[in-house]
Amino acid sequence: MADWLKERVAIITGSGRGIGRAIALGMAEEGARVVTNDCDPEVAEAVAKEITDQGGKAISFCGDVSVFNIARELMQTAVDNFGRLDILVNNAGIAEGGNPIWEMTEEAWDRMISVHLKGSFNCTRHAVGIMKQQGWGRIINTTSPARLGLFESCHYSTAKAGLLGLTRTVALEVGNYGITCNVYAPVAATKGGPSEEAKVRLAEQYRSGLLTKELYERRLNPPPPEAIPPFIIYLCTDEAADISGQVFYIRACQEIHIFKEETKNSVAKDGFFTVEELVEMVPKVLLHGIESKLLVSS
Repeated sequence: MADWLKERVAIITGSGRGIGRAIALGMAEEGARVVTNDCDPEVAEAVAKEITDQGGKAISFCGDVSVFNIARELMQTAVDNFGRLDILVNNAGIAEGGNPIWEMTEEAWDRMISVHLKGSFNCTRHAVGIMKQQGWGRIINTTSPARLGLFESCHYSTAKAGLLGLTRTVALEVGNYGITCNVYAPVAATKGGPSEEAKVRLAEQYRSGLLTKELYERRLNPPPPEAIPPFIIYLCTDEAADISGQVFYIRACQEIHIFKEETKNSVAKDGFFTVEELVEMVPKVLLHGIESKLLVSS
């Protein structure tokens, strides 16, 4: 490893499992001091222990970031234990079965919006004050292809779409303070891959002609969570200081797209990108022809 994040302090919400866990481990390998987070204390502690057992530095924090004051305590935990807060990855979320709009309950709607959207607001709200004083910070939000609409999931789609507005607004507001804010949509397996319900739905879409065979097989066999961290790590380096307010789609770390209004650039390779390759390729190819940094407030 190249210590791309040496001495940086990172909080990854929802880092007890899946992609969040992979990001926490990946950042620790690059030298970051990490605060893991999950609503299950044993799970959060297990990931922190995994990091320390490998020679890294980490502590755990158990708490629901959809609660405003708990999110504040989580941010403060980084400062109290490591002296600063440099990186916030808003990864915490829930995956619950949905219903069509005419059957969606208020409770299901409120819970989904609260965890995904309000939780990201809560953590960002408290993190920015700390980062402004330092004059440096990286905020990464997590959206989904579902932001464009997902059958029987209006609550999830709305929460994920809302994160684009949050990201771009925060990027505008904090740009003068050395802070960037970006959002990405990951495609990777979690908890062993698609659920049985998802597999049935994919099969129905394939049979009805909504999915090609290639796309069906890709969705049925997503890449592992460990393939995601390199690009997230890249966005948290000094080399990515001019990238803010952007929307990225990441399938593993071998196919990356950037979305900006009607512009869509991509980079891809047969294997997985390394951080070193991303440092070289992103500015020259992925951001080619795109003003990567939003105009900041005066």
